[in-house]
Amino acid sequence: MKIFRRTALLLIVLLLAGICISLYQKDSDKQQRISELESELINLTAKEKRSAVMQSMNAQMEEIANQQWIISDEQRREAEEQTIVANEQRQQAEIERKNAQIAEYKAVEASKVAQNQREIAEQQRLEAEHSRRIADTLSYVNLGRTLGTLSLNQLEIGNKELANLLGYASYLFTQRYNGDIYNAAVYQALTRNSQSTRSWIRHKGCVTNLDFFSADHLVSVSTYGEIMEHKLKGETLNTKSLFSNKEEDFRDVMINKGDIYAVSRNGHVVVITPKGRTIIQMNELYHPIGITPMDDYLLVVGEEGIATIDPKTKTVVKTKKLPFNIVFYSRYDYSPTLFDDKGNMHIVRSLENIPAEKLPFSGQVTAFASSKNTKTIAYGMKDGSIYLVNSKGKLTKLQGHRSRISKLKINGWHLYSSSYDGTIKMWMCNQAKIDPMELFSTNSWIMNFTFDKAKDYVWTVEQKGGLTEAFISVPMMVAKLKSQLKRNFTREEWNYFIGSHTPYETFIGKEVQQ
Repeated sequence: MKIFRRTALLLIVLLLAGICISLYQKDSDKQQRISELESELINLTAKEKRSAVMQSMNAQMEEIANQQWIISDEQRREAEEQTIVANEQRQQAEIERKNAQIAEYKAVEASKVAQNQREIAEQQRLEAEHSRRIADTLSYVNLGRTLGTLSLNQLEIGNKELANLLGYASYLFTQRYNGDIYNAAVYQALTRNSQSTRSWIRHKGCVTNLDFFSADHLVSVSTYGEIMEHKLKGETLNTKSLFSNKEEDFRDVMINKGDIYAVSRNGHVVVITPKGRTIIQMNELYHPIGITPMDDYLLVVGEEGIATIDPKTKTVVKTKKLPFNIVFYSRYDYSPTLFDDKGNMHIVRSLENIPAEKLPFSGQVTAFASSKNTKTIAYGMKDGSIYLVNSKGKLTKLQGHRSRISKLKINGWHLYSSSYDGTIKMWMCNQAKIDPMELFSTNSWIMNFTFDKAKDYVWTVEQKGGLTEAFISVPMMVAKLKSQLKRNFTREEWNYFIGSHTPYETFIGKEVQQ
């Protein structure tokens, strides 16, 4: 029983303790809940306050927005008004731009018309100026030719001083206005006034040919068996006899690598070298008349055949007799060329290759020249005429010499010819009418001529034993003529010969006092 009561009491105590613990637990949860509710209340209160603030702010922002909308609307209306004004201004500007474009177009068109009128006026001025210049040029060119003729007339009557002035003025006006310096009157006034020839008698017999070592060093041969060496110093021609034997009849001479080869019609070739003299016997060659290079040899031409000489050994290599008679020889197309007495030309390509062609005219050829540059060929004839073949094959007969043509040379468009009539003439081959101009004359047959190395001078050899040097260079003749002027024109002479409308000029020093 006691155990029962103790157990019951314990159970009661435990029950009460459990109740107490349960009540404590509930109270604790209640306190925690109260704390949570208080915290929520605080949060809600804060939120309410923030919400009130936000509502206030929203109200203010809405008011501000309303104000901004009102302002924006006013600005929009102003912008629309400004847009309308801007559109009106743009339309006005577009109208004004179009008007400006129209005005600019009209201005450009007017400028073009004005420019065209200026160009027409300038062209008319240039044409008038050109016509005036042509007229002036023709006038002064004709004046130059007239002065040349007057100069020659003054020379004929012995008035050398005035002739020099007129000759120089003739050149000056012709050159200044691009006239033809080689017009007969102008060129002959230069040649005759400049006294462009110098002559020396050096041989006893007829001089047949000459060749140059250098511009002032040459050698000549004669039919009297003479070989002479000449050196020109100033006005003096110093001469030395290298060989003389009147039994020889020299017809040609050539300088090859410093050695002199003189061909005698008597059947010899005399060779003079720095080491001595050699005489080559041409026993199988009848009447040698000339010598010319051919490949590595020298070709000796006879009246009935040809032979080659080795210049190293100074001996005959081969001789060939030909089935025709040779009357003259020259060179064409870089080869020796033979002319026979039947009107044929034979080009020697080798001793075994000698093609022939018939000449397009009749008569005996005594001189020949050709030019690769101008494709011009000239044949000199025994009767003094010259046949000229131009680049198109046209054949023209030139008349100007009275007897046999002895030599022809072509320099550019200038054809030079010498003759037994004692004259050297020049022909301008590029002119429609080809007339001769006499360079100089002598009272002896001109047997041959050649140019110096620079082609400033022409040297002739003559039948009476003379050698002559003459200018062919226009600048040299002009310089010589000007050096001879002793005075200027007087005003009276200028007005008479040239004309008062042409400004007076002096050629040397100061104007001559009248």
